[in-house]
Amino acid sequence: MSISHYIKDIGRGKEGARSLNRAQAADLMGLVLDGAVSDLELGAFVLAMRIKGETPLEMAGFLDALDTRLHKIPNANVSTVVLPSYNGARKLPVLTPLLALLLAREGLAVVVHGHSTEPSRVSAQKVLQVLAVHSQTAIKNAEPGTVQFVPTTLLCPGLARLLDVRQVVGLRNSAHSLVKLMNPCTHPAVVVGSYTHPEYAVSMAATQELTLANALLLRGTEGEPVADARRTPAMTAIRHGHAAQVQEAQAGALAALPSLPAPDATATAQWIQAVLAGQVPVPQPIAQQVARIVQLCHTTRTTP
Repeated sequence: MSISHYIKDIGRGKEGARSLNRAQAADLMGLVLDGAVSDLELGAFVLAMRIKGETPLEMAGFLDALDTRLHKIPNANVSTVVLPSYNGARKLPVLTPLLALLLAREGLAVVVHGHSTEPSRVSAQKVLQVLAVHSQTAIKNAEPGTVQFVPTTLLCPGLARLLDVRQVVGLRNSAHSLVKLMNPCTHPAVVVGSYTHPEYAVSMAATQELTLANALLLRGTEGEPVADARRTPAMTAIRHGHAAQVQEAQAGALAALPSLPAPDATATAQWIQAVLAGQVPVPQPIAQQVARIVQLCHTTRTTP
C-alpha cells in the first residue's frame, strides 16, 4: 500500500510540512513496520521526517503502531526497568551494564534491549556478553533480580529493519527515537530514556505524557541511558504521564574525576566486576540514578 499521501504532507520542507494526527501517524508507521512500502517510499519517509522533525503526537502514534506489533516480554506483577541501549561507547566506557546489574541487585527485573546501529562503537551487548549475560534467542519472562538482553529483532523485526536504514541513508530516523521511548513488556515498566540535546528532553517528556508512561528521563552518556560517571545530570521522573524533576544537575567544578576503564568490552567488564565486588566505589551519579529508579518503581506500582 502506498504512503505517498502521507509523504505529500510531511515532505514539504521544514516550513511547509504538515504534521499528522495520532491516528494517521499510527497508520503510517504500521505500514512501514509491516514492510508494506517500497524502498523509495521508505527513503522519502525517513528524509522527510528528518527534515520536519516528529511532533509528540506523531511519536505517540508511531508508538501505538509499534505496540501492536511487539513480541512482548511477560512481566506481570514484576517491578521492571527497561534500558534501551543503542549508542554504545565512543570516548567513554559504556556503563549501561553496570546500571543494569546494580538495579538487579536491588531486586528489580531489568530488560536491556538493543541493536547494532553504531558498528564502530563498543556496545553494551558486548560488555554484557563478557559478564555472562548473553543475548536471548527467544522471548522470556522478566524475572526479579536478573538482567536480560533482548535484541530488537526479537521484539519487532520491522523495527530492526527501520534502524538498519541508517546504514544506507547515513542518517538517524524515527526508529532511533522510538526505541528510547517504547515499553517492550506486557505490563507497565519504568523506561529509562536518554537524550543528547536539550530540545529532545522536552519532546520526549511530551510524548511520555501523551502515552501515560512511567519513565526516568536524563541526559545520558553518549546516548546511553546511564548517568555520566563524572557529573550528575538532571533527572525527570514521569509517573503515569505526570512529569516532575527529581534530581538537579550537578553544578560547579568537579573536585575529582573517577577512575574509569578504557572503552573496550573486556576492560569495562572487569571494572564493572570490581565495582560490584566493592573493590571500586560506584560512581556517585550512577548511585543516585539507581536510587531514583528504585524509588520510581516503588511509586508506580500504585494506580494514578
